[in-house]
Amino acid sequence: MQKPIAIWLFICCALIFAMVVVGGVTRLTGSGLSIVEWQPLIGAIPPLNQEDWAVLFEKYRQIPQYEEVNKGMTLEEFKGIFWWEYFHRLLGRAIGLVYFVPFIYFVIRKQVDRILGLKLLGIFVLGGLQGLMGWYMVMSGLVNNIYVSQYRLTAHLGLAFIIYAAMFWVATGLLSSGENRQNNGVGLHGLRRFSFLITTLIFIMVLSGGLVAGIHAGLAYNTFPLMNGFLIPPDLFVLEPWYRNFFENMTTVQFDHRMIAWLLAFLVPIFWFKARKYSLSCSQQLACHLFLMVLIIQISLGITTLLLVVPLPLAAAHQAGAILLFTAALWVNRKLS
Repeated sequence: MQKPIAIWLFICCALIFAMVVVGGVTRLTGSGLSIVEWQPLIGAIPPLNQEDWAVLFEKYRQIPQYEEVNKGMTLEEFKGIFWWEYFHRLLGRAIGLVYFVPFIYFVIRKQVDRILGLKLLGIFVLGGLQGLMGWYMVMSGLVNNIYVSQYRLTAHLGLAFIIYAAMFWVATGLLSSGENRQNNGVGLHGLRRFSFLITTLIFIMVLSGGLVAGIHAGLAYNTFPLMNGFLIPPDLFVLEPWYRNFFENMTTVQFDHRMIAWLLAFLVPIFWFKARKYSLSCSQQLACHLFLMVLIIQISLGITTLLLVVPLPLAAAHQAGAILLFTAALWVNRKLS
């Protein structure tokens, strides 16, 4: 009876995956501020005539981004950025609907026990907070700034990954057959802790990537492996107080993102070799193999995106790769649990 619930949660995960990718494209195309109002219900209806378009465009022309970045933009050009933000918000509404309706159905049919019900309710609350966080992020770019705050952008991205992880973890838990518990020795316990550490590091890297996107740090130092000839760039700590550099200095933010990637490039293969020493099940071995493979693909995408100065298709693929790597890490943790 729990398989339909797991399938439903996986569908929601797929929608969040799409949401993260579309959100990345929205950011890269500078589309996130094209809709300057938050209308959760009536905002689902797009402009229906030329008058509607004129009203929306006029509202956009009142914000700093238009004046300083897109001044002189035509209505047709505005439509190009509008549709990305509209589709991003529409996906958010769709996720809420796809989650809420089956949730109520499963509760009414008494297919959800108390513990599972609380978990699912918690995810729903997080989804609501994510909608509020999205608007809070947009607000930061409507008055004094031409882009949204990198802090709010990173919080918005991080919360999306937390919601995704919660759904994925609950879904895989419902499908777990218990085979993963056949190995419960001290050595495997250490392997579990290692996988959890790496998963946490991947999440930190996701947050680092949010900061990179937030301040356009990917447009600087488009060389690899050195940063314009430097192993350690000289301007890592030019801002005062010193801690601002980790969040607002393009050099430091990109350097940190690179260092985390290097750390993962060492830790994940070590984890893979360590896992081969144990008598793991076929599914556990497969999870470890895929984890390493996805890491290699993701790092390759990151390097290529950097060297080519962040072309849209590659940057979107890199964002998709981040959530796939996170998924692979979660799956390893589930198979070892």
